[in-house]
Amino acid sequence: MAATTPKGVVLETHEVSKRFPGVLALDRVSMSVGPGEVHALVGENGAGKSTLIKVLTGVYRADGGEVRYRGAPVSFGRPLDAQHAGISTIYQEVNLVPLMSVARNLFLGREPRRVGLIDVARMNREASETLERYGINVDVTRPLRSISLGAQQMVALARAVAVGAHGDTARVLVMDEPTSSLEPREVETLFRVVRDLSAQGIAVVYVSHRLDELYELCQRVTVLRDGRVVHTGPIKGLDRLTLVSHMLGRDLVQVERDGVTGFGDHGEATSAEPLLHVDGLRKRHVLDGVSFTVRPGEVTGLGGLLGSGRSETAKAIVGALPLDDGSVTVGGRTLRRLSPAASLREGIALLPEDRKAEGIIPDLSVRENIVLAAMPRLARAGIVTRRRQDRIVRTFMERLRIKASSPEQRVAELSGGNQQKVLLARWLCLEPRLLLLDEPTRGIDVGAKAEVQKLIDELARDGLAVVLISSDLEELVEGADRVVVLRAGAVVGELAGDDVSEHAIMAAIAQEAADD
Repeated sequence: MAATTPKGVVLETHEVSKRFPGVLALDRVSMSVGPGEVHALVGENGAGKSTLIKVLTGVYRADGGEVRYRGAPVSFGRPLDAQHAGISTIYQEVNLVPLMSVARNLFLGREPRRVGLIDVARMNREASETLERYGINVDVTRPLRSISLGAQQMVALARAVAVGAHGDTARVLVMDEPTSSLEPREVETLFRVVRDLSAQGIAVVYVSHRLDELYELCQRVTVLRDGRVVHTGPIKGLDRLTLVSHMLGRDLVQVERDGVTGFGDHGEATSAEPLLHVDGLRKRHVLDGVSFTVRPGEVTGLGGLLGSGRSETAKAIVGALPLDDGSVTVGGRTLRRLSPAASLREGIALLPEDRKAEGIIPDLSVRENIVLAAMPRLARAGIVTRRRQDRIVRTFMERLRIKASSPEQRVAELSGGNQQKVLLARWLCLEPRLLLLDEPTRGIDVGAKAEVQKLIDELARDGLAVVLISSDLEELVEGADRVVVLRAGAVVGELAGDDVSEHAIMAAIAQEAADD
């Protein structure tokens, strides 16, 4: 493997900034990667990783600072310019052409030609030889979609390495969550290829939420949080707990000294029989035997880093993520066919993480968004009267203190916090037994956050079972009676009562794979 520090620099950013309306996505970010170095780029959701990658590869132009490549300032106008210069990117989702052959995908845009026509025989022969070096033995004349996702990812890797100028190999390879769809055997093949590329002097920027991979492959690490670099340096000697604390923004010394955040006492969890029993949820590459219970009046937190399976677990419970195995039992009855509609009938409601894409309907009014899910219940002979709607809307706008000029105001015009309350009202008017809250306070101001947290406490005291998913450790410690910690789709710890602390959650997240 390459040395722990880069010999010279092939790609660097110097105080790069990028702004979007109302958001400073990158704030004077400086990092560098040397020839043959595998450099980890990590951070939680919204930290700025994707924006930085897009600046490096010509999707975005920086608003400030400078990108330097091979010693000279560059400003790529499009990704193709970056590729021709020798900077290639492999994205988490394979962005090739599934209906074309494996060979055509590998040589797309640089097909070998003979008398002006594509030399198919040569292309297929060279494609087979290339993929064999990557440990992939497939019929390259088959459509790409007919081979495994792991093999497709390796085709994308082989193509990315070879799309430099005039067919030269790339000098910098950016890999965004490259193992997310791979089997363990395929992961080992990928690691071998990355080490070979490193030995050839190719610089690799490696983006992953899987700590085991970072410590096995990478020599240095840069941690982004809220668009800023909060740590950069050798990964050797950096213990996992410290790395996680950098990513999550918690002071490790303070956390270890205090043990807890100092927020309110959880009290004794209810002794009632579990309302929800989740047993052995499995989904290939996503969930690996997730099991836990939730009782009425209890707030159970799901903790873990981005990609640990938190949101996927919630979606699996409500039937929005098809499972390979496992069961969901509600009130002592195992649900035979999981689906969002069946879950609603059982009194299970999910507040999704992305309220804009999966929650609110922006062009509809506050009233229409609130009563949307309740319409079947409100109907009499297929007709829903305005009076019934208004009664429910008025009740929940007052209860949740939703600030709007009127119920007819477009929900898109409300603040983020009030949009979140509208979504809560939508599900609460169904009187659910179990409420799954995925990042309920993300992206809302401090005042609205406090109101939502208070509401969660009130709902639990009223006997509602709550699953709270949050990347904010302080929120989990303050709000949850128990915390189930996930990593790589599996439960790696469960904490209750006085054992719920930021330090304990981080320790579970950062534990060695050998301890799993």
